Amino acid sequence: MIPHLTISSDKTELDVPAIHHFLSTQSAWASGIALATVQRAIDHSLCFGGTLDGRQVAFARVVSDYATFAYLVDVYVLEEYRGRGYSKRLMEAVMAHPDLQGLRRFMLATSTAHGLYARYGFTAPLRPETLMERYFPDLYRQ
Repeated sequence: MIPHLTISSDKTELDVPAIHHFLSTQSAWASGIALATVQRAIDHSLCFGGTLDGRQVAFARVVSDYATFAYLVDVYVLEEYRGRGYSKRLMEAVMAHPDLQGLRRFMLATSTAHGLYARYGFTAPLRPETLMERYFPDLYRQ
């Protein structure tokens, strides 16, 4: 039996030092990020923490205007807890959140989890030529 993962969007339940540790030392996208930057990002986002026996083992963050657009970022499950369906539970909570319903566009970037996100309706952009970005992948290491 898979232990029950509790998912909450209550920011007071987040283990911010643990989130920072993962993002700054284990993620491919935010290596070296400062704790103050993680805290500011959490303060201005809708966050989802996944806990198991009192330990935060999963996290996701959504940046949104709650009316037309959302961007899913910083999704992870700690390596030792992967393969147990927790990423699916986390995504189900994100996609079911009442503040994220009826959005015209919901975006994310991933290099490894296309199959996971496809289950929830995410696809490659239909018109990639209309999208632009400013991207500084090594910003936190400088």
